[in-house]
Amino acid sequence: MFSRKTKNTIDSLIGISTTINGDLRFKGGLRIDGHIKGNVIGEAGEPSMLVISEHAKIEGEVRVAHLVVNGEVVGAVYSTELLELQPKARIIGDVHYKTLEMHGGALVSGKLAHDQAADLVLKLAASST
Repeated sequence: MFSRKTKNTIDSLIGISTTINGDLRFKGGLRIDGHIKGNVIGEAGEPSMLVISEHAKIEGEVRVAHLVVNGEVVGAVYSTELLELQPKARIIGDVHYKTLEMHGGALVSGKLAHDQAADLVLKLAASST
């Protein structure tokens, strides 16, 4: 009757005084308050949520299902489900999303591209029946 959605919980935290040099892969929920110099990637095919706080900076590509940005990202962003851009969000790079929620004050310096692949698959499946 009702679909059960995965809870968006934060499993891990990267603190404000932490700097990571290198790629970061994760499952579940992750909050970043520190500085990452590398790509941040949620496990493909698994539910993932990334929160980038107003203190955080990521220099690299970000790939995740659900992304909440209130800090800075210098690199391409790929959100396969929901992308929330909070008022202090700053993205320098192209942004690919399925669903976008953008608050006043958020800034994107790059292209915004709606990912229509999922919509196209549904339309093709519906037309073949």
